[in-house]
Amino acid sequence: MIRRALVASVIAVAALAVVPAGPAQARVCSLGSSCVTTYYSDSSHTTVVGGKYEDCDGTVSTWGTRSGYVTFSESPC
Repeated sequence: MIRRALVASVIAVAALAVVPAGPAQARVCSLGSSCVTTYYSDSSHTTVVGGKYEDCDGTVSTWGTRSGYVTFSESPC
């Protein structure tokens, strides 16, 4: 019985270690604000690969691709 529990624990830990992490999710834009999210190719933040603009009236514009390297700025309307 203890052996089964140990084997099950080892399998569960191994499965979690193998699952890759997805790209970081950007923050949610607050009501009454306009927001700009910029996605970069790597941690040096020198090459922009995509972006998202959320206007005060709720209009959302996106382009390019998302990545795990993100900057976010928010301004009140």
